[in-house]
Amino acid sequence: MESTHRLAHISEDKREQTILAHLNGTADLAGRFASAFDSEAEARFAGEQHDRGKYSSAFQRRLKGGPPTDHSTAGAQYAMAHRNIPAAFAIAGHHSGIPDGGNGNDGADTATLLGRQKRNIEPTSPWDREIPETQSAPPTWVFQDNVTSMFYTRMLYSCLVDADFIDTETFMNGVPKPRGTGEAIPILLEKVRAKAQAYQSSPGDSIVVQQRNAVLKACQQHGRHDKQGLYTLTVPTGGGKTFASLAFALEHAAQHHLDRVFYVIPYTSIIDQTAQIFSALLGEENVLAHFSSVDYRLVEQEDLTPLQYRQLLSSENWDAPIVVTTAVQFFESLYSNRSSRCRKLHNIANSVVVFDEAQTLPNDYLMPCLSAIAQLVQHYHTTAVLCTATQPALESLFRDLAPGLAAEEISPNPEQLYETLRRVTLDDIGTLSKEALAGRLCSHSQVLCVVNRRKTAQDLFAQLPSEGSYCLTTLLCAADRRAQLTEIRLRLKQGLPCRVVSTSLIEAGVDVDFPAAYREQAGLDSLLQTAGRCNRNGMHPAAESPVFLFRLEDCPVPTTIAQNVNALNYITRHFPTLDTPEAIRCYFEQLYSIRSSLDAKEILFHSNHGIEGCAFPFSQIAEAFQLIETPTQTIYLPLDEGAALCDRLRHGAVNRTLLRQLGVYSVSCYSQQFNALDSAGVLEHLPNGAFILSDLSQYSRKTGLSMDVETGIGFFY
Repeated sequence: MESTHRLAHISEDKREQTILAHLNGTADLAGRFASAFDSEAEARFAGEQHDRGKYSSAFQRRLKGGPPTDHSTAGAQYAMAHRNIPAAFAIAGHHSGIPDGGNGNDGADTATLLGRQKRNIEPTSPWDREIPETQSAPPTWVFQDNVTSMFYTRMLYSCLVDADFIDTETFMNGVPKPRGTGEAIPILLEKVRAKAQAYQSSPGDSIVVQQRNAVLKACQQHGRHDKQGLYTLTVPTGGGKTFASLAFALEHAAQHHLDRVFYVIPYTSIIDQTAQIFSALLGEENVLAHFSSVDYRLVEQEDLTPLQYRQLLSSENWDAPIVVTTAVQFFESLYSNRSSRCRKLHNIANSVVVFDEAQTLPNDYLMPCLSAIAQLVQHYHTTAVLCTATQPALESLFRDLAPGLAAEEISPNPEQLYETLRRVTLDDIGTLSKEALAGRLCSHSQVLCVVNRRKTAQDLFAQLPSEGSYCLTTLLCAADRRAQLTEIRLRLKQGLPCRVVSTSLIEAGVDVDFPAAYREQAGLDSLLQTAGRCNRNGMHPAAESPVFLFRLEDCPVPTTIAQNVNALNYITRHFPTLDTPEAIRCYFEQLYSIRSSLDAKEILFHSNHGIEGCAFPFSQIAEAFQLIETPTQTIYLPLDEGAALCDRLRHGAVNRTLLRQLGVYSVSCYSQQFNALDSAGVLEHLPNGAFILSDLSQYSRKTGLSMDVETGIGFFY
């Protein structure tokens, strides 16, 4: 076929890429990506049509410096004419984001898909002959409901935009970038098997170690022999869930020829720790830690080692064998409509996804999160593992979302595990003043106390002896939290006085072992997480390892955990022992009994029924789906190495590497505290929008950032 030599791109060194070459390159890549969920033809169709509008004379003038022009609508109209609605959405939004569907009254000047159908586009003939007259139709299951259709559209969109990005940047750079890091899944599996063999060949006498090995063996066996699907792994805290779940995931991935393993964790504060554990075992090149707070575009290649550069590129589209990310990044990406967030989604297909501490999924968004998990398992060759010490009662919720989807338990005998691994005695000591609580803490040589608010932690710490006392909250920067945890572990090991007051950040993923613990009233899951930091290795009888539940005078329950507290109060009245599978199940049944509160923003309802007459409201749902709704402001601290990093920030050296390095010398503030500090004149405002603490007297290496104003918001950390 004779080429019209219409151009898609011109590089800085004046090389030219024809539209046909770009369409074919994008279609090939998109089709390959979508083959993971059996949609190669649909993705190829989207790739072949996405830049159809570049054949117009207006776009060719644009390449030579002319005015901007719409080149997405032509392909979207073609897809709509062929009744391929998912492809039409993907093509229309491949630069600006998936648009809302809109309604029939939308005019040509609106950004909705239906509005775009009314636009008069500049003819692309006679060059239309270069684009094949192809047709494709999505699988029939795509149209079973609008939630499913929208999810499929985002996955198809992911394939298109990632392929478009890669083909374009490959041409512009002249060579392909070194995407992807790491070794094949079978090689990683052998490393895990070797570690497992080392554990199991020297089991020791401890019943805790024996039970950990039993859980590990069960995970290995289920991983090798079970079909793909939905699984739960219910193991009490300290039972070795992290390594055992990784063993399951890699065994399962190897058995079913899956591409990668995702580890979705609840808190940013422990993502580095989890990634470091996996990196030490599997090799740094095989593990990608992807934070939600860092923009991959803020990067200078020269600042990075070759390995770091490859990992940076992997963060754009998650093409590493092991990806560790947060629940915020994972689920917000699945409900996003933006290319920068969505381009990585297709790599979730044909994988294993482990949800660590699954009970921490926020109640207000629980149903949309579970819906996303169900979609991945049912339609995208994904195996999901809900991994927790307090398995939430999710079966009925999954039945509502996907009647044919049932979860299978991996743990060999959860009831027996809870009995065998019971290492503490729970005791409700009622309501105390802060002074009385501080007095009780002082009576222990080593003790952990977990409270709901950061200000409470600071107040209690002020009443403890200076030697061997610690205050852990996110008012401390990560560097100081790490330093304190190192000291804490050393003092615990040496038997020295060690009294720690912390917010809930210590409850997940922090390996410490105290002889006694206190927990301010919260949910049962939080209480048991605190209990998991007491007598963790089972070296003492449960009767000698108390965990005290208490309430504080003049400290009302934060509204955000009121439901959790009510559910705890209910089971306290009905169960003599709280740390049993029966009590835990009843707790979550009570917590989830008000179904409307599990989708507070009506994400699923609006997906199916639209918003105020607007069908398929991709943009509006993306805006509404925000797992962290309370805005925070980052303040950088010129401490230790952070001082030089802040100087670089002052001089405009804003890149991903710098922001990552500065992350350990930063604190996130809620608006009330930030405004108080700003009014006091202790914050340096930089032209790039960053803030540096100019008066270090407002920060303590022991307690963190000064908090004279009680916000009552930051209790989670």
